[in-house]
Amino acid sequence: MLNGFKDFILRGNVISMAIGLAVGSAFTAVVTGFSTAFITPLIGLATGSVGDFSSAEFSVEGAIFPYGKFLAAAIAFLITAAVLYFLVVVPMNKVQNRFSAKEKEEVDIKAALRDCPHCYTEIPAVASRCAHCTSQVEPDPEARALANLPAQPVKS
Repeated sequence: MLNGFKDFILRGNVISMAIGLAVGSAFTAVVTGFSTAFITPLIGLATGSVGDFSSAEFSVEGAIFPYGKFLAAAIAFLITAAVLYFLVVVPMNKVQNRFSAKEKEEVDIKAALRDCPHCYTEIPAVASRCAHCTSQVEPDPEARALANLPAQPVKS
């Protein structure tokens, strides 16, 4: 019973996920600290509050609504999302595009199939003779052009 738990914990993806969560929580703490220390006071000054607006609240019939805490959390979320997008997602997309652009797009000339007009079995579109009944067929000119093959007249 404990061996199965040990195997589960020592699996590579569980450890990677744990490291990712630890780094993510540390990153969230840094962004929240930045937002609390710099962004929130700047917004408070711009809106007329004295410095920090995270303690702003209003009350209705004795119920207190601390909307400043929500605004501070929303700002921290937006900063976190923007930083992750511009520092992680955009560079990763550029790296993936760079590597995928280098890969040549290979055309499989046998992938495009059609039916033989004589025996009705599937043959490659670039074929000039059926492999099943050996009758001569007209190759598809579009498939030949896609495969970079020269036009080939059918011999009778």
